[in-house]
Amino acid sequence: MKKILMVCLGNICRSPMAEGILLDKIKKKGLNAMVNSCGFDAFHEGDPPDNRAQEVLQKHGIDISEQRSRLFTIKDFDTFDLIYVMDANNYADVSMVARDESDMQKVDFIRNAVNPEKNHIVSDPYYTGEEGFVRVYEELDEATEIICEQLAQ
Repeated sequence: MKKILMVCLGNICRSPMAEGILLDKIKKKGLNAMVNSCGFDAFHEGDPPDNRAQEVLQKHGIDISEQRSRLFTIKDFDTFDLIYVMDANNYADVSMVARDESDMQKVDFIRNAVNPEKNHIVSDPYYTGEEGFVRVYEELDEATEIICEQLAQ
């Protein structure tokens, strides 16, 4: 079973959306994988996902209301096979915790699933309106579809 971790700053917008979308696809496709999410900013630790993130996903039949924000830990390198970050700051945060190159071999930008090695980011929608969350959904939906194809191989 592949274990996948989604990482963003506060773990209340992008990474819980990515977790929810990928979990939904994994269940629908009958794949054998586990998904979790986390962040680096303790400000939202223990909080549920942002209401706007929940609302956008709810429109697609995905419920992430039970998720709770947690912090990235060094043990995540041991637990997870793949670690997807949303932007360059998340990548830098993960790399500062990494113990060695084998830890970093697990880390990639999630949108590299769509455009390999381009390191395109998923913009943080926190300070936007609903349109920012809709855009994040669309970007994550596209990336997670490809991740599911890779898991199925």
